[in-house]
Amino acid sequence: MLLSYKTVQGYGHNEIHIQKSRFICYVNRATTEEEAQGFIQEIKKQHRDANHNCSAYLIGENNQIQKANDDGEPSGTAGVPMLEVLKKKDLKDTVVVVTRYFGGIKLGAGGLIRAYGSATSEGINFVGIVERKLMRVMSVKVDYTWVGKIENELRSSEYQLKDTHYTDIVEFEIYVEESQTDSFSKWMVEMTNGQGVILNGVLEYLEKKTI
Repeated sequence: MLLSYKTVQGYGHNEIHIQKSRFICYVNRATTEEEAQGFIQEIKKQHRDANHNCSAYLIGENNQIQKANDDGEPSGTAGVPMLEVLKKKDLKDTVVVVTRYFGGIKLGAGGLIRAYGSATSEGINFVGIVERKLMRVMSVKVDYTWVGKIENELRSSEYQLKDTHYTDIVEFEIYVEESQTDSFSKWMVEMTNGQGVILNGVLEYLEKKTI
């Protein structure tokens, strides 16, 4: 698992107009090629009447799966420029489809490359990019008498609270970087005078929006 990587925030779309042609960029996450192809087919079905539904996707920790499709545009003028935007933005597990409705003015090869690149870049910026950082979910179980102190200390710390469970005791779930789990545990032991139960939980990705 990667310690951190960037991907799009989720599904969204954005439209731009260039020389009377409409370019609608659809963006989504995809962790498998099947997901990516399913999304592409969904957009194609939605825009059966469009002149072109060009696509590109990058999937895998090391971008093992890379595909670009011009869907009838001159070779190399649509899918590849779209794929290059994904690479330039250092995204992973991302699929994009740019739907074009021709406006009657030919753009030429250079114009098409710029148009599909711009549509993709603006679409991604509109949807937003997140950094996913691998974190350990630490569990801290304490008596109710410690709740106020722990909440106050967490608010002024670098750690992020995931959830709080209230039963006969209180359990805090806290995101901690793997390299800081030992120091976090010591901090909690000192804070609770050794009366808290601190356990290492699962690894999860914590998302933070970058744009």
